[in-house]
Amino acid sequence: MVRRTIVITGGSDGIGAEAARQAARAKPEDRLILVGRSAEKTVAMAREVGADHLLADFTKLGDVCQLAADIRQSTDRVDVLANNAGGVFGERTVTEDGNEKTFQVNLLAPFLLTHLLLDLLQAGDGVVVNTSSASAKIVGKVDVDDLNHEKIYAPMRAYGDAKLANILFARGLHARYHSQGINAVAFDPGNVRTGFGAENNDFLTRLLYRTPLSRLALISPEKGGANLAFFLTGVPGVDWEPGRFYAQQKPATQRQTNKQVGDDALVNQFWHRTAQLAGVES
Repeated sequence: MVRRTIVITGGSDGIGAEAARQAARAKPEDRLILVGRSAEKTVAMAREVGADHLLADFTKLGDVCQLAADIRQSTDRVDVLANNAGGVFGERTVTEDGNEKTFQVNLLAPFLLTHLLLDLLQAGDGVVVNTSSASAKIVGKVDVDDLNHEKIYAPMRAYGDAKLANILFARGLHARYHSQGINAVAFDPGNVRTGFGAENNDFLTRLLYRTPLSRLALISPEKGGANLAFFLTGVPGVDWEPGRFYAQQKPATQRQTNKQVGDDALVNQFWHRTAQLAGVES
C-alpha cells in the first residue's frame, strides 16, 4: 500500500485541525503535513495527530515559495493538497506584494502554491481541495479587472469574492490539468463555529461568531472538519466528482451556488489574470 501524503494549509486551527484529526483516525497510514502561521499552534496540532508541520504566512508570497521548497525537501509526491487557509479581515490592507490581503490569503497564495507543486501532485494522487464558503453565493461577484478591490471594498464582499474565486480556481484547474492527473474540487464546509473573522469587527460578523447566537446558527468544528475530511480521504470519481462544487458533502445545484461558477469564459479570464498576479505561466 502506498503511503499517501496530505498537505493541509490552515491546519493548525478550525476545520483544518478537525479534518486532520479525523483523517489521521480514518487512515493512520497516511502522512499529514500541517501548514500554519502560528508556530505554537501548528507544532501543538502536529504533535497531537502525529503529523509533520511547516510554517508560512500567506500575506507574504515569499513564504509561499519557501513553503513549496520545504515541501519538496520533505517528499517527492503530494497526493492531496487542501487549500484551506483563509480568513476575513477588516479595513482594506495591501500586502508587501502589493495585493489586497483578503484576496492574497484566500486565493492568490493557494493558487501560487498549487502551481509550484503541480509536478508533485502529478506524481501522487493529484487531489486539490479548495475550501469555499456560502459567502460565494450570498455576496460574491468576481470582477477580473478588480480582483484586488481597488474600486470597491467591504470586508465580507472581499471574502465572498475570494471564496467564489476558489471555485473558479478549481474549475480552471480541472479544465487545464485533469487530463494530466489532477483532480480538483471546491466545497462549502458550512457556517462553522470557529475563530473565523477575528480581525473583522463589522456588526453581523460579531453577532454571528462572537455571541451565544453562534451555538444556534453555526455548525460544530467537528462537523465542518468532517466535511473537509470527506474530500481528503475520499476517492475522486467514486466518492466525489472532480471539477465540481459541493455544498458540504452533497452535489450543489445551480441554485446553491453563484451563477458565475458556470461561466466558462469568466473562468478562463479569471485564470489568466490570477496567473499574471501570481507570476506563473497561464
